[in-house]
Amino acid sequence: MKILRFAAVGVAAALALTACSSDSDTPSETTKPTASESAAAPEAATIKLWLNGTDTPDALREYLTTTFAAQNPGSKLVIEQQDWNGLVPRLQTALASEDQTPDVVEVGNTQSATFTYAGAFSDLTSLYPELGGDKLLPGFVEAGTADGKIMAVPYYSGARAVFYNKDMFKDAGVEVPTTLADFTKAAQKLTTDKVSGFWFPGQDWYNGATWIYTNGGDLAVQDGDQWKGALSSPESIKGLTEVQELFKTATKAPADSDSNEPWVPFNQGKAAMFSAPTWARWSIDLPECNEGVAADDKSDEATAKRTKQQACNEEHTGVFPMPGLDASKVATAFAGGSNIGIPAKSQHQELAQNLLKIIFSAEFQNMLGQNGLIPGNSEYATSMGDDVYAKAAIAAALGAKLTPAAENWATVEGDRILEDFFQKLATGADVTKSAADADKLITDTLN
Repeated sequence: MKILRFAAVGVAAALALTACSSDSDTPSETTKPTASESAAAPEAATIKLWLNGTDTPDALREYLTTTFAAQNPGSKLVIEQQDWNGLVPRLQTALASEDQTPDVVEVGNTQSATFTYAGAFSDLTSLYPELGGDKLLPGFVEAGTADGKIMAVPYYSGARAVFYNKDMFKDAGVEVPTTLADFTKAAQKLTTDKVSGFWFPGQDWYNGATWIYTNGGDLAVQDGDQWKGALSSPESIKGLTEVQELFKTATKAPADSDSNEPWVPFNQGKAAMFSAPTWARWSIDLPECNEGVAADDKSDEATAKRTKQQACNEEHTGVFPMPGLDASKVATAFAGGSNIGIPAKSQHQELAQNLLKIIFSAEFQNMLGQNGLIPGNSEYATSMGDDVYAKAAIAAALGAKLTPAAENWATVEGDRILEDFFQKLATGADVTKSAADADKLITDTLN
């Protein structure tokens, strides 16, 4: 599975999407059906669901297609997988067209605010109680709400935890850290000429935000009806100074690379620790554990070997939530994950709502949890189990935080302001000056 890659949409895209919500097309403005029409089943049709990356396993996709067909006789669900990279331009084009739009679509949580304010999605406020109501992850609901209307709801979350090589820890005489300061010391001790104590690429603001949030800082804050960058606040500067210390002393990761697939150097023995959503456990593939099973081999022997391989990987790998400022708390990590909504241009609104009801059913929500994804409905978080991965995920998620719910936040990401800022820190730039410069860019972009 891949870590979520959140693309971003610019101002031009937001303006283009506004066309999706003209008075004649918005579902809330259409003529209300009669009582007999409301009671009738929707006309049979094939609807499209866009899912991004490989985070939703094949078994869950099959459940959706078969269950949808069974509950909606004559209708069919087609799932189309999209890459996270370049997603927003495709959405910009598709959501503006009745012919091209999917009927239900997954978007990254950092994209939600821009799309919802642009009018790209149908209003789900009346459906909200049936989908889980107040049990839905509140930060994701906020990101999917515009002008008091709920336009997108939480699909799943994945707060970051730290994976570590138990053998490297043992050889270096390092214990699992219990505070954020101890984490830095552990990473420094584990670092050698060839190994990063912590795999921390220079553009990795997703993980860098942990130090900002944990020290009480933020990426941006709202001041009246305006937003302003908050990287230069004293709290943020404290966290960013610690980030730069890690860049200087505890990682060999390139300054000009991002957070994509951090398990690769870990699998290669080039990193003792990396931070990612806990479903990254399925991507760990240590050489000493690999059984050489072909990906398309579905035999019982291959299944047995995969089970043995996974057990070996987990025997040599540990996981813990990033610790906080003291041993009694965990860090405030950035919450990855997705929202899901119904495009306003979909011609199959009722069938799309039927699909959402399946996605938010107890059966499917439990399936998400059983596959290492934090369900959009917090009531089903226990389905993740009680192993070390589930415990780390839930502990991290309880204190996790999303990006600011600013209408133009996705433009900040589209302009790569944070990637450029963190890369400057990784190359030794002055923290205070760089933060002030980035704040100006963020403020200008958000307003």
